[in-house]
Parts: sequence; C-alpha cells; structure tokens
Amino acid sequence: MERPGGGAAAPVVQGELWDGPPAPAAGSAPAAAPPPSDTPLGGLERFDYFLAEPDTTNNRMALRSAIAALELVAPFGAAPLTFVTDSSYVVRGMNEWVHAWRARGWRRKGGPIENLDLWRELDRLAERRRAAEWSFTWVWVRGHAGHAKNEYANFLATRAAADQRTSPGLAPSGFAAWLEAERARGRYLRFDPDGIRR
Repeated sequence: MERPGGGAAAPVVQGELWDGPPAPAAGSAPAAAPPPSDTPLGGLERFDYFLAEPDTTNNRMALRSAIAALELVAPFGAAPLTFVTDSSYVVRGMNEWVHAWRARGWRRKGGPIENLDLWRELDRLAERRRAAEWSFTWVWVRGHAGHAKNEYANFLATRAAADQRTSPGLAPSGFAAWLEAERARGRYLRFDPDGIRR
C-alpha cells in the first residue's frame, strides 16, 4: 500500500494493490497512494502485507489476500482503488460471477460454490466500497511475466508461506530495496514503479 509521506494530510489510497501469485499457503500485496515530493520511488510511501495459512489452496489464499487488502485500506477512505492480481479466479469472480451467484441466493448453476465463505466476505467488503460510491476495479496481469510489482508480491507470498508468517497489518515496504537489488542484477531497468501495468 502507498500513501502520502509526512505532512498532516489524511492518508489516501490511490493507485493499486498488488496481490501476488498465491503460492501455497500464502497471499501478499504491496500497495500504493499519492505522492509528496520528497519520498523515493515516485513520491509514494509504500506498505506491504502478507499472510499464510497451513493446509490451504492457491485460490483460497488469493481470496484471503483480496479480503485483507479491502480491510486494510478501509481507513484510507474514498480514493479510487484498483486491485491488480495474477489470479484470474479473483478477477473473473468479482467482475463476472459474484453478481449472478448473489442473484441466485449464492448458488451456482453447476453445483456448490467453492470457497463460498470467502466469496461472500469479499463481496460484502466490495459492496461496502460501492455503496459509498468509492471507485473500485479488479485488474488481471499475467503472473511470472516480469512485472516487478507482481514478482515482488510473489516474493512476499512465497516467503510468508515458507515461514508460515502473517504480517500484523500493514508493514513498511521492502519494495524499494528489492527493486534496487533486482536492478543491480540487470532486471526491471525501465520499470516505472508507479505505473499500474508495466
């Protein structure tokens, strides 16, 4: 998550949340908001979060990561929000399936809805944003395709899974240091850290 650094202005989320490839038993996201002129990487103060669960699935952790994102950004208010993920399950679910499921009393034509508890919670949180007329979109990016923010989210997720560790909310981001180390290896040299899809 990113927000304005310093000053007395209330924190606002603007830009993107990144859900990493949901490695077994983990989900994660770096996230973002608007710039003061004196902060690194385009003037955004970045935060990370990550979560892990034993004996889970990739789809379940992708949903848990999206739920955590909406819970964590709630205090930031009404700024436009884009949740970017490599989970087509989450994006298609929120853009295509959830509306029909809800209309049918949370039933699917082809049988039971997997992870129904999480879909209902994610829908409830997304509807709360919509009811407040807060702009919100779901965007898919291809995983493991060299997108620096997605690769960093994968780094967070796989580390959380390996350690079975969950952040206690938002934590100061390690994205700048991670990106600097990757650039020293010749990767992401043209990457705009504040661009959504690059």
